Amino acid sequence: MKKSILSIIALLLTATFSFAQAQNNKKTPESTEVWDPAVRIIQAGDQPGAAPSDAIILFDGKNLDQWVAVNGGGPSKWTVKDNAVTVSPRSGDMKTKLEFGDFQLHVEWRTPAEVDPKVTGQGRGNSGIFLQERYEVQVLDNYENVTYSNGQAGSIYKQSMPLVNACKKPGEWQTYDIIFTAPRFNKEGRVLLPAYVTVIHNGVVVQNHTTLWGPTEYIGLPVNKPYEKGPIRLQDHGNTTSFRNIWIREL
Repeated sequence: MKKSILSIIALLLTATFSFAQAQNNKKTPESTEVWDPAVRIIQAGDQPGAAPSDAIILFDGKNLDQWVAVNGGGPSKWTVKDNAVTVSPRSGDMKTKLEFGDFQLHVEWRTPAEVDPKVTGQGRGNSGIFLQERYEVQVLDNYENVTYSNGQAGSIYKQSMPLVNACKKPGEWQTYDIIFTAPRFNKEGRVLLPAYVTVIHNGVVVQNHTTLWGPTEYIGLPVNKPYEKGPIRLQDHGNTTSFRNIWIREL
């Protein structure tokens, strides 16, 4: 009898302990709330396309203080007029003085309003935005203008065609909002994680977290080489393409 009482007491104690433990481990709404660290506060732009408070302004329509010529590193020869910068004849590419890793980039661009009907394909408003001076997001007038799919506006040139053609008419301002994740390399220079890019063209997703195989190549396949950061580069392709309202946020 005494053993039975002791056994019952032991069972009761075990049950009580288990119940108490269960109560202590019981999840509540607060169990999954995160309060620290707090989310950093910034001031968003007051209208679509306006730079937020933490953006670095790369071009505000006034000057090219943030840019240098790719060839020689001196002042860019592009023309600043009417709050826009336009490729001048044989002016060469230009790039930012600053270099970036992961970022959000906003660029507005415009191809010439007057179109020569004899000029088609890659000859109409051709330029490019090179992310980290390596990966080209194509700029081109593809409004009723057909070219190879991985070379039209919104493509990652020679790598990934856009999901759709969202081009406006020649002479109208267009927008690119680009979210870029830089590749990661190990100590031996091998790619641990590839680069990724999302491109929103005139409010439409045309590249959705696209994997980049490597730097843009005009001929042949890309080859990855280790690096850390790189500038934004705008291309002179011989067409008078214009840009405005360029800003970037480091992520």
